[in-house]
Amino acid sequence: MTSFRPAPSWLADAVFYQIYPQSFADSNGDGIGDFAGITERLDHLAWLGVNTVWLNPCFVSPFGDAGYDVADYLRLAPRYGSSDDLARLVVEARRRGIRVLLDLVAGHTSDQHPWFRAAVEDPDDDRYIWAPEGHVPDGFVPSPGTRPGAYLPNFFAFQPALNFGYGSARQDEPWRLPVDAPGPRANRAALRTVMDHWLGLGLAGFRVDMAASLVKDDPGKRETAAIWTELRHWLDGAHPEAVLLSEWGEPEVSVPAGFHADFFLQFGGPTDGLALRSLWSNGEGTVNEAWDPLDCFFDAEGRGSPEPFVAAWRAATTALGPSGFIALPTANHDFSRLNCGPRTADQLPAAFVFQLTWPTLPAIYYGDEIGMRFVPGLPEKEGSVLGPRYNRAGSRTPMQWDDGPNAGFSSAPADRLYLPLDPAPDRPTVAAQRADDTSLLRLVRRLIALRTGAAELGPDASVEVVHAGYPFVYVRGGRYLVVVNPCREPMRCAVAPATTVRSLESDGVTIDGGTVSARGFGYGVFELTDARAGSAPQT
Repeated sequence: MTSFRPAPSWLADAVFYQIYPQSFADSNGDGIGDFAGITERLDHLAWLGVNTVWLNPCFVSPFGDAGYDVADYLRLAPRYGSSDDLARLVVEARRRGIRVLLDLVAGHTSDQHPWFRAAVEDPDDDRYIWAPEGHVPDGFVPSPGTRPGAYLPNFFAFQPALNFGYGSARQDEPWRLPVDAPGPRANRAALRTVMDHWLGLGLAGFRVDMAASLVKDDPGKRETAAIWTELRHWLDGAHPEAVLLSEWGEPEVSVPAGFHADFFLQFGGPTDGLALRSLWSNGEGTVNEAWDPLDCFFDAEGRGSPEPFVAAWRAATTALGPSGFIALPTANHDFSRLNCGPRTADQLPAAFVFQLTWPTLPAIYYGDEIGMRFVPGLPEKEGSVLGPRYNRAGSRTPMQWDDGPNAGFSSAPADRLYLPLDPAPDRPTVAAQRADDTSLLRLVRRLIALRTGAAELGPDASVEVVHAGYPFVYVRGGRYLVVVNPCREPMRCAVAPATTVRSLESDGVTIDGGTVSARGFGYGVFELTDARAGSAPQT
């Protein structure tokens, strides 16, 4: 494994919070969230206990893909505000102990980017991948300019792939340039320039979009990994306190390549996202038709198992050692919220107990802390539709702050909002849940405080699985016993008796001698004060 500078010490204690800026808070009444709106709501994040925020792309863009089609990496989209507005957000966040990360779209640009506009008129420009005249290979798009031939997109047709070279050469495809060709070298240098610019303004790092997509036809992602290794060595010297989080979904590959952490995702890796989908995906919301049906563990009928997740986590953790971290999100802008389809609000507390006590870095998607639901049936918005059952708009609706107009998100007329609000009359709000000590929001706050106050609940402490079923029972750091029962039926299992246990956060879980009993959707975090609970046969 390549030797890197150790990760910044703050990362092990990170509690991430993802903000989709269009939908979080609108300060100027235009119906779209902005930097000033986020700044106005930082006290909510500080109160919650969040210490690291990452924002979806904020750069100049035609917004064909909600900002993931970047037209200028060094300028901010006016819809969000000015550079001064972002600088104020960063300063005010740091004043509250919160770091801010941006989203870096590394593998492609918008077709409106000046680089691409130049390339479509210059046959010698190799910043993008071009097949010559007479060739339109599978996946390529005919040139929109005077340049003959076709270009390769990275996702949508309006997102041309930046040329980082090919990992494999073929004589019949002369457009396959090596990774050290002038265009690929220029693109690597451009990544350093972009990163250096924003880190110099006080940002704490980047979440990197489609991080595995750089070098094409790259067996084992060896050449792509080499690029990130090069960038990590540069980062360690130039910005040692900054971090890189990858949208890769295969920590065994991405972290040794140079990322400080990788997310378990709904895609990626040898099991195609099984680690995450086996936990949360209930077959509703953003569903890829190519995914094999599976029963997730957080299923009211109790048809799933934690074992696929645990196996994937163990394999990744063993490969990583102390070199980096795995991040576990509740959801994201591409994937269904926890509160989706048949899953109901009373199932969410157990999910958060698990997420905030398992040895991964927790990443809370905005609104999940109050149980915002995935809203089906919304119109397509800025490239949200990816398939017949895959409309990402349902995970991107406005944050629900209070019971006022537009749920406190914006003063704009309702028909001018970026996306419609959840129309449910009982939609949850921050204000209502802050006033209720029994609410999900209050529970999440207490769990974050418990986690940040106990090293044994962090990502580096041990975990012993006592019972891998319903209920799921494990011990953290030899000190904390955690019980979660995601199904509606009462469940029990046997454990080695602990002399004394003290309940820290529990609802519907009892421990009587060597038996753990959990009512439906019950959960508990207990401190083992005299002896450690261990495994025993299931009863």
